[in-house]
Amino acid sequence: SRLGILIVRHLKRLERVILGYLEVSDGPEEEARLGILDTLQCTIEHAWPRMPCRLPVLLKALLRLLWDVHTDQGPTPEPVRAALLHKATQCLILLDRCSQGQVKVLLEGVHSSCEENRVRECLRKVQEST
Repeated sequence: SRLGILIVRHLKRLERVILGYLEVSDGPEEEARLGILDTLQCTIEHAWPRMPCRLPVLLKALLRLLWDVHTDQGPTPEPVRAALLHKATQCLILLDRCSQGQVKVLLEGVHSSCEENRVRECLRKVQEST
């Protein structure tokens, strides 16, 4: 957050780091994933004019994270799972806002075909956000 809009100078490299952390579980407490979701949220807030061009990659990574968290049978406690789902949903909402509703359009088909309640609930929150 100290860099503010100057973060755009480092977006390409930062995006690779964020994607790498989102893909890999780091144990039951998921501290790295939770931290990187905070980083992503802060990045979206500060560099929002540059986010629409990164939307396909970030949307795919966040949807994969939602699915991985939902289907993970590991020892991750329920409050940690809920926090991951909440933070990923917040990032999706921010991406939708900075892309003038493109996320909602892209998620329409996913929401209607998804049968998993927890993932569906996250997608519903994104669809209902203003």
